[in-house]
Amino acid sequence: MTRMHSLLLKTAGLLFALTTAVAAQDYPTRPVRIIIPFPPGGFNDIVGRIIAAQLTERQGKQFIVENRAGAGGIIAGEIVANAPKDGHTLLIVSLAITVNPHLYKMPYDPLKAFAPVAILATAPNVVSVNQDLPIKSIKELIAQAKEKPGELKYASSGVGTFMHLGPELFKLMAGVDILHVPFRGAGPALIDVIGGHTQMSFASVPSTMAHVRSGKLRAIGVGGLKRSFALPDVPTVDESGVPGYQSANWIGLIAPSGTPEPIIAKLHKELTAMQDSPELKKQFENEGAEVLRMSSAQFGTFIASELVKWGKVVQEAGIKAQ
Repeated sequence: MTRMHSLLLKTAGLLFALTTAVAAQDYPTRPVRIIIPFPPGGFNDIVGRIIAAQLTERQGKQFIVENRAGAGGIIAGEIVANAPKDGHTLLIVSLAITVNPHLYKMPYDPLKAFAPVAILATAPNVVSVNQDLPIKSIKELIAQAKEKPGELKYASSGVGTFMHLGPELFKLMAGVDILHVPFRGAGPALIDVIGGHTQMSFASVPSTMAHVRSGKLRAIGVGGLKRSFALPDVPTVDESGVPGYQSANWIGLIAPSGTPEPIIAKLHKELTAMQDSPELKKQFENEGAEVLRMSSAQFGTFIASELVKWGKVVQEAGIKAQ
């Protein structure tokens, strides 16, 4: 390589760096789409709308929520993976992005197709039972499940969802046999448990909290390693006889791979500032969720670790796509 050639390459690199830095300063230059891969009303949607509203207020440009449900989030992921790499199309992600590759033929690689921006919130699952069921603790649940294998049924929001993976992990760790009954969404699943057709669910705190507080469901355990601030009197599954059990859904924001680093950094900085605000904390707490912070790089490492964890559950539980 000649000295002139080397100088031209360095100059080109400097110009590119300056151009992307300027682009980040001006970003966003038009409305930003935040794609949510599930229908309105769920944990993903709630957090996505809170974030979009605050980003709109802080940036003075519109951040527009767009729900693109289907195929467990794969459709929305494909839209964002193939979007222009300019930060104007973003994706709300959750545990689902780490489960789908173990169940379906994916049109993209979840680790290579996206650039992690920030993790936003987390909420553990809640083991809740129908009020007519004479089970008041995790130990009693395990005892009855072992006494009558396959008789107790749990409702989920579908194969491969958070409400399915949490109880399958519980089955493996507790050594019990409970029957899976899938529904199309958390709402119908919880209604079925309330009606007594199925006996329990392992839904997230945000999905379950209102039903527990109204007395329609009885919470007997939470899936975090510490008790939930939203349900402080409910012991963890870990402390109730299944040591090490941890099942929590989480919500984050990602962009197409190749999005300029200055834009990723700007978004991360804005989101971190929002997480420090009492208003955002209160909004999350009202939904039973907690703020969770990581650097963009740490978030990428976390996604990779979740891929491994839930891949083992899918394999060991023999979960198949339907």
